Amino acid sequence: MISYRDKPWLGQLNDAQRAPVQPPPSTLHAFRAAVRAAPDRTALAYFDGRLSYADTDALSDGIAAHLTARGFRHGDRAAVMLQNTPHFVLALLGVWKAGGVVVPVNPMYKSGEMRHILDDAEVTAVICADRTWDGFLRATAAEAPSVRIALTAHEAALQTRNDARVLRGDLPAAPSPEGADDLLTVARTAGTPTAPAGPDLTADDIALISYTSGTSGTPKGATNTHGNISYNAERQRTGLALPDGATYFALAPLFHITGMVCQLAACIANTGTLALAYRFEAGVVLDAFLEHRPAYTVGPSTAYMALMAHPEAGRDHFASFQAMSSGGAPLPPALVEKFRTGFGPYLHNGYGLTECTAPCASVPPGRKAPVDKVSGTLAVGVPGPDTVVRIIDENGADLPFGEQGEIAVRGPQVVPGYWRRPDATAAAMPDGELRTGDIGFMDTDGWLYVVDRKKDMINASGFKVWPREVEDVLYTHPAVREAAVVGVPDAYRGESVKAYVSLRPGTAPEPAELAAYCKERLAAYKYPRVVEILPELPKTASGKILRRELRHRA
Repeated sequence: MISYRDKPWLGQLNDAQRAPVQPPPSTLHAFRAAVRAAPDRTALAYFDGRLSYADTDALSDGIAAHLTARGFRHGDRAAVMLQNTPHFVLALLGVWKAGGVVVPVNPMYKSGEMRHILDDAEVTAVICADRTWDGFLRATAAEAPSVRIALTAHEAALQTRNDARVLRGDLPAAPSPEGADDLLTVARTAGTPTAPAGPDLTADDIALISYTSGTSGTPKGATNTHGNISYNAERQRTGLALPDGATYFALAPLFHITGMVCQLAACIANTGTLALAYRFEAGVVLDAFLEHRPAYTVGPSTAYMALMAHPEAGRDHFASFQAMSSGGAPLPPALVEKFRTGFGPYLHNGYGLTECTAPCASVPPGRKAPVDKVSGTLAVGVPGPDTVVRIIDENGADLPFGEQGEIAVRGPQVVPGYWRRPDATAAAMPDGELRTGDIGFMDTDGWLYVVDRKKDMINASGFKVWPREVEDVLYTHPAVREAAVVGVPDAYRGESVKAYVSLRPGTAPEPAELAAYCKERLAAYKYPRVVEILPELPKTASGKILRRELRHRA
């Protein structure tokens, strides 16, 4: 029998794609090389705003100098909670130049979600929109003893809208809100010295603490190193073989590991231009495609569904793309064919996790993913030459090709562990090999298929939702006696969140009231779209609620 370590997938790659990559120690090293090579080239394009590599370098230097002057030190953590704007990139580079670790945070998070991250990562600095700071984060940060620095971006200048379209892309400074400094005022301060710590970063230094949820339901911080990011960025650059200086469009959010690596870091590795458009709106994105004429983008299948459904979408919107990728949510084969027929590009599937710093398998350029004849599942791709993906049984032994089991990944993109959680690290990454918790199989040609998930995690439009987090919110409602949350199939999101509850005697809330209660306390993708009230929830003899039966019921 062929061994997985014989790497049958190499037959799907061309000579250039088979070659091992030699990335720089960090994306910051790659950025400095880009500044030297093309200082006047546009690094960031935001509607009618442009920043060159030299501009981006100088502004991020100002942020780094400010952080350093405020006592921010090598290894300190800074939470960056921004949409896809130039401010995000400036903040990221500034923190790295100051020798710090970035904690990327979804701007949809609410106070309770942020408080856990601030405490767990012992965050020193917070960088967010001024509305977020004034809305709740100032009060939340005040309860976190480690937070002592706050920088804010002027939200109104980023989101000036008319007819639901973002019209302005310039970068005006703004008055500082109470307890914070304005990010751009700090960045533009004349005479700020360049912070010296950044160039000393090594491949083993932690670049990001990316919070995900594990088997306990408590969000854990995956420690993506500079080497993890630089490897996958360079693999993306060499695999795609786009022209030097190509334009990448940030369809996926930069706070998500896919956007961070496959768009931002890969673009910098290619000395390219990163086009940004705040957050996803189909009409705005289509207009940006025409304006910036990008060569590459990556996003979840739900984003492509929305683009396809927009009444103004046409082939010309996609004519500039040399490659388009999908990841973060299941990609139906019918969608790939419908998109290709209607608009031209073939959507290249991919597979990865936060713990493997985005992709560990992808469909190579020039190839089309096969569809499994039995299950109808579209292959997610093949690993690279430096990566070994195995299908294993419960004891960690290799399963034969074609047989389903847990997907395990070993390679330079796999994180060294979870932030300050040695037990969780040992369980999920024995001997450095990531046990993904996803169920799949590999065919004899090396194509990987993902067919199910071992965990109870819900995947809604590429965002991961842990049921217990939603249940904990439901249990705070005075009428809820029992609660259980499951994922249900959704033609648009892949999965949606559904809650089952039983009520306390004498109470009679409507399902919509319970859904709205969660919506006020959770990020938009987490709250249950459907709530069903039952007299009793199914349980084991010991009283444990059976989510499995509820999934079958759904």
